[in-house]
Amino acid sequence: MVIRVYIASSSGSTSIKKQQQTVLGLLEAMKIEFEEMDIAANEENRRWMRENVPENCRPSSGIPLPPQIFHDNRYLGDYDAFFDARENNEVYRFLGLTPPPGSKEAEALAQQNA
Repeated sequence: MVIRVYIASSSGSTSIKKQQQTVLGLLEAMKIEFEEMDIAANEENRRWMRENVPENCRPSSGIPLPPQIFHDNRYLGDYDAFFDARENNEVYRFLGLTPPPGSKEAEALAQQNA
């Protein structure tokens, strides 16, 4: 099972760069393994990302922009969905992963199941 984050290494948008850095930085800090899939340097990555973001999750322009997050081939969401999960201490749930023992998310899950 692989978390894939589709990014653009040469984006002209400061906003996209910051969002990508936030997602990648948090995954690294949480020691969650992931693969960066660069859509700027690899046309196949760009095409795959655009084809696999569900229609109902696309922006009004119709073209999904990075960062986009997948678990294997299952679409998880964009930066906003990831940000919401982070704010709610639900990053592991968002990613489809089991939270490690001792994490805030694991403790919250234990309290819900008690």
